[in-house]
Amino acid sequence: MELGKKIRQLRFKSGLTQEQLAEKLGIGPQSVSKWETSVAMPDITTLPLLAEIFGTSIDDLFDLSVEQRLNRIENRMDAEEELPRDVFREYEEFLKSQLDSEQHKERVTELLAYLYWHSMNSEGQKAARYAKEAITRNPYEKGCQWILQKASNHAVWDWNIANHTKAINFYLEIVKANPDAAISYMYLLDNLLADRRADEAEYWLERYSKLEKANPVMKRVYRAYIALARFDEPAADRIIEDLLAEKPEDDAVLFEAAQYYASKCNYGKAVECYERCFAVDPRRPRYTDALTGIADIQEITGDYAAAAKTYDRLIDLLENEWGFTEETDTSVNAARKEKARLVALAGE
Repeated sequence: MELGKKIRQLRFKSGLTQEQLAEKLGIGPQSVSKWETSVAMPDITTLPLLAEIFGTSIDDLFDLSVEQRLNRIENRMDAEEELPRDVFREYEEFLKSQLDSEQHKERVTELLAYLYWHSMNSEGQKAARYAKEAITRNPYEKGCQWILQKASNHAVWDWNIANHTKAINFYLEIVKANPDAAISYMYLLDNLLADRRADEAEYWLERYSKLEKANPVMKRVYRAYIALARFDEPAADRIIEDLLAEKPEDDAVLFEAAQYYASKCNYGKAVECYERCFAVDPRRPRYTDALTGIADIQEITGDYAAAAKTYDRLIDLLENEWGFTEETDTSVNAARKEKARLVALAGE
């Protein structure tokens, strides 16, 4: 339905004359008449007030399909760090209303998870900011330490809190019920190895390796991490070195090797592999992971100026390969803030 016809329909439903609607909007009645006859369109700044007057959403004004509304919700969360509370509630209500739709249920449940995570993440950033300020003012008290720990995913000392048993049990249920779901095996292995449960990891790696969709690189990389979990570092090193010797120009191999060396604090080899990975990556646009890894290592080793220059490369990648700007994507703004922070550290 055209926007003009939709406005006319909603005006009738609300029992308003053109004059009454115009008065609420602070405009002349002839403007409303022009909208309804499609001679003109309302200014974009008028749409929120129109939606408020009619007790509906902006999406409803345009009579979008369910698929279009789902796309709009996802795109807005991708683009914005924080949603206004009324927008969050609107999206939540709409998504929940679609849970009984078999056609859209899978996408709707994914977007509900994304919506709640998006809100949790934005609130977590605020919690971390104020917790850091409180700790800076009084570093002798435990008060906000645990809040910062939870909000920023800091390390936890107590094993009974830090272990990944609940995640492991969840993925065990998933792979048992869906024995061909390759990606779920990988999450299971990640959590088993985080807890050094090497024997169980080896058992599930054997199951994973038999799958048609098993990643051939990760089958060997996981073997290296199982060796590390058994404190056999020489065996783990040999697996990674053999993989690099066989596929020296494979970007996936180089990235996993970089991850491996970084986890062992062998930063020189890690940066070398990250750089080679970024250089040989055939995809366009390329992902930012390799450059972020390099910048993190440069900051860890105290080379803040080099880390800031790496962020210049990352910003260039976002703008020129991904086509992002500060107006269209929050990642560019976040990268600029990181660069500014590193430049300040380099000047101290």
